[in-house]
Amino acid sequence: MYVLDMSEMPITDARAHLTELANRAEYNGESVYLTRHGKRVAALVPADWLSEIERVEDEIDNAAADSALAEGGAPIPAAQLWDQLGV
Repeated sequence: MYVLDMSEMPITDARAHLTELANRAEYNGESVYLTRHGKRVAALVPADWLSEIERVEDEIDNAAADSALAEGGAPIPAAQLWDQLGV
């Protein structure tokens, strides 16, 4: 289990401490928001956290796809859908 120690650091400072920050994320479960001009723009988190987020997102996407398939109806070709969406 990770200990949550969320902090912030300007990107310019993080560059000089990247190895230390990565080690703290890996071994201590610490995370840090990277900021630019005081605004959070990214985060350095333990890799396990991101893997878990991606796993949950996949589960949500799969459940949505299963739900859409269960509704029935005729399939829509991808090209037609893209035209409708303006992609």
